Amino acid sequence: MTQKTILRALAGERLPTPPVWMMRQAGRYLPEYRATRAQAGDFLSLCYYPDLAAEVTLQPIRRYGFDAAILFADILLIPQALGLDLWFVTGEGPRLSTVTSAAEVAALKPVDAIHDTLSPIYETVRILSRELPRETTLIGFAGAPWTVATYMIAGRGTPDQGPAHMFKDADRASFTALIDRVTEATIAYLSAQIEAGAEVVKLFDSWAGSLKGQDFDDFALEPARRIITEIKARHPGIPVIAFPREAGPRYAGFAHATGADCVALDNSVDAEWAAAHVQMDGCVQGNLDPKLLVSGGPDLESEVRRVVNAFSNGPHIFNLGHGITPDADPQNVSRMLAAIRG
Repeated sequence: MTQKTILRALAGERLPTPPVWMMRQAGRYLPEYRATRAQAGDFLSLCYYPDLAAEVTLQPIRRYGFDAAILFADILLIPQALGLDLWFVTGEGPRLSTVTSAAEVAALKPVDAIHDTLSPIYETVRILSRELPRETTLIGFAGAPWTVATYMIAGRGTPDQGPAHMFKDADRASFTALIDRVTEATIAYLSAQIEAGAEVVKLFDSWAGSLKGQDFDDFALEPARRIITEIKARHPGIPVIAFPREAGPRYAGFAHATGADCVALDNSVDAEWAAAHVQMDGCVQGNLDPKLLVSGGPDLESEVRRVVNAFSNGPHIFNLGHGITPDADPQNVSRMLAAIRG
């Protein structure tokens, strides 16, 4: 039986102290990250230089002793591997060439061609599987198809995913073909991460909350089900964490419908509600408000204890409701860990 606490929680075990890691735990709030990022020169170079990507993945493990490390990469590497141009504008974020027609969907590279671009990512995973402490779980990840498609269609992040909704509503067949291509690429990408040494994989659907009704079923739930089913067929025993962010009431039943071993929860969801309606299907992950790692103080400690207590009757991985922000105080992360483990 595994002794890694994350894997025990994902297998459904209720632990006296929940294991913990943080989304974006390797990031700009840490001075050592900023130094390595400067060494790389730019964000994409940091993703594609395995030694540097492994270094920033290891930094929060050395500093805090989290129970898991998550591969340092970006969800938009798949669109780049499928043939789109990708670059980052300082202070503004990613930019992509766009896919807005049936012809442009058809022109994307075949899925078996993505590994040429993504091979440095797999090397990062191999380095991490050698260098992480024995008790630390290695998590691989990808963006979920809907979220990735929203960037491919708009060429950037958008507040309401409007361009993707317009494409979906105007030409559902071509939009579905795009989702299918990204789904197949995601399966191949996650499978290669597992072959390189990832012990868990996570699917980030950051914009799932903007899908409603049948669209949620077709473009958030069904791609997740397809990906998880295929990953488990290829790699029996590998757990999958799903994060349909801002799904609200649709969090309930998501694990059962998709086969996910764990559902990650954003901080708009009440922990007590989630314990009653989501944790019944297995492990949950979450869901501290990241703003508390900026403000700190007694509110941080009391809210940490509230989340731990809310999920204490079932399997739980402590995490944030979204990624830690660049303005977070590293000392507040230590205070959070002391409140969880103390």
